[in-house]
Amino acid sequence: MSIIKLNNRAVKDATAVGSFSGLGNLVFISRTTASSSSSLSITSGLTSTHKEYIFVFNNIHPSANAGKFRLIGSTDGGSSYGVATTTTMFEALVDESGSNASLRYEDGDDVAQSTSAFPISTGIGSDNDESLSGFLHLFEPSSSTFVKHFLTSTNLVNGSGTPYTVSTRVGGYFNTTSAIDAVQFSMSSGNIDSGTIDMYGVL
Repeated sequence: MSIIKLNNRAVKDATAVGSFSGLGNLVFISRTTASSSSSLSITSGLTSTHKEYIFVFNNIHPSANAGKFRLIGSTDGGSSYGVATTTTMFEALVDESGSNASLRYEDGDDVAQSTSAFPISTGIGSDNDESLSGFLHLFEPSSSTFVKHFLTSTNLVNGSGTPYTVSTRVGGYFNTTSAIDAVQFSMSSGNIDSGTIDMYGVL
């Protein structure tokens, strides 16, 4: 495997990276920055150029305590949203004392053919030092043959009572053979107070 080299010194400012042998090239496409935003829409860059897209969530901070980070897809460039989606979610968590650990299926946060924005996290804390970070992998969004599979992996500090670190995994699919060419992120309550979402394409 080759050594990855960034095109500048700071990972957070990288606009391109080297390649993993056998895994293709990771190409920076865009950065979207929240500032008390009701939603963050990414309406360009999702094309047939790449088979996979990776979205990197950097310190997503909610304005309202215990808001859940949500996703929804579009097939018309963001003119409308509401592609039927099915997901499953589970999480692992432990509090700051190292006790009260749990691994569980979140059946209240999965969806079945939902056309509304759906959660890709449980509730995030809104204290000044609390946030969510993680990844979304979207596979071949321009396919005209298959549904559009995605996976998310996030970590957050929860928004209720004793602070917990919560690692959440979501898998699902947009149930359409039309191209997914835009996505939108929002909170289940309040705004996205701050944070960035970087989008990369995988050749």
